[in-house]
Amino acid sequence: PDAIKSITLPAMLAAVTDNAGRISGLMRTYLSADGSQKAPIDSPRRAMGALAGNGVRFGPHAEVMAVGEGIETMLSLRIAMPTLSMIAALSAAHLAAFVPPVRLRRLYIAADSDAAGRNAAARLAERLKALAIETSQLTPRRKDFNDDLIADGADMLAAHLADQLTADDRQRFLSARG
Repeated sequence: PDAIKSITLPAMLAAVTDNAGRISGLMRTYLSADGSQKAPIDSPRRAMGALAGNGVRFGPHAEVMAVGEGIETMLSLRIAMPTLSMIAALSAAHLAAFVPPVRLRRLYIAADSDAAGRNAAARLAERLKALAIETSQLTPRRKDFNDDLIADGADMLAAHLADQLTADDRQRFLSARG
């Protein structure tokens, strides 16, 4: 019989949490051997647990935050705006179902540029309007902000975002890049 080959791949693991900080799930992404991209295997990503309304959080709850679909998208935005707290909802469906933290007053919605991303962003914005939470959509030049970061670099991504933020937030979050 043929020998069974075992390959060990690095993986990125991220805790999915609710607004109280309780772990409700896990996101696992297998990476290529050098860690530069998703592994070239069937289903390199898998999310498990109670995901709807929750997300992978980068930074504390704040009055102004950003939410988007994927971890890579939100980490790319975090490079451009390192002091803005962000949440990765993990999919378009979960973005639409996102449950905002209590203190939130303004939410930037980082929508992927496909129909599912735009629809999820619109549904979330409409739902948050009833909660008196101001929303603004952040739109990438390409499919998502990770593609923008890879193609253009952090400075160009920050310049692109500048026109999409309020004046106060532009000063507060983009000037923090140093």
